[in-house]
Amino acid sequence: MNKLINVNGQLMDFERPRVMGILNVTPDSFYAGSRQQTADDITRRVHQIIEEGGDIIDIGAYSSRPFAEDVSPEEEMRRLRQGLGIVRKVAPEAIISVDTFRSDVARMCVEEFDVAIINDISGGEMDQHMFATIAELQVPYILMHMKGTPQDMQVNPGYEHLLKEVLYYFSKKVAQLHDLGVKDIILDPGFGFGKTIDDNYLLLEHLDDFQILELPILVGVSRKSMIYKVLGITPEDALNGTTALNTIALMKGADLLRVHDVREATEVINIVEKIKR
Repeated sequence: MNKLINVNGQLMDFERPRVMGILNVTPDSFYAGSRQQTADDITRRVHQIIEEGGDIIDIGAYSSRPFAEDVSPEEEMRRLRQGLGIVRKVAPEAIISVDTFRSDVARMCVEEFDVAIINDISGGEMDQHMFATIAELQVPYILMHMKGTPQDMQVNPGYEHLLKEVLYYFSKKVAQLHDLGVKDIILDPGFGFGKTIDDNYLLLEHLDDFQILELPILVGVSRKSMIYKVLGITPEDALNGTTALNTIALMKGADLLRVHDVREATEVINIVEKIKR
């Protein structure tokens, strides 16, 4: 089964998994190495993502790390306008995704900067207008599962049956989006968002269960606490663990890797594809 999404009028297939490079224009993302705030830093990062094989640039201006401070819509838009303006100047043809849960921010990014994809950590839960806005804009939508908000998601998260709850969440949300006319949907199980370390590894173990929904699956585990807490290290030292988990995710059917380290993710895909053949 070859999954497809319509990106700016062109079909993007996932016959070979894709790489999404992270561009954070925030001062407080959990991995300090990913914070890009000056024009030179943003320019350098854009070139790096493209040169190392990234298919999509995912730009975020609101840190979604656990217990992150809230950022006003105005500040989020200001950061994104600055960042997107530079990206469009440096790489006018790049496929850009914006990481936001706010519908007005999503609209601004699509209408002013021709952003191709909206990546919503809240699955429409934090803005009741998001689904209708996506339907109107007709852009692909990354639907992520998160329990709670970034401010409280890691305060004793719990599930009666994790896999059933996440699958039900996706099936319900996908049906709502389809009813509104949204066809291009990517699923993100939300590793680290309202889940314990054991929950994260259970999700990864059963990632192939989500194939039943017949939609592309995004995996974002890059340098996260499910790696560095298990290994007793820091995010800065978690590249090797990230590569290990990305390999497992690909073997279990991941279609899109959201990463800080694009070259390493591209190499993993090349190796796993060699095995799959």
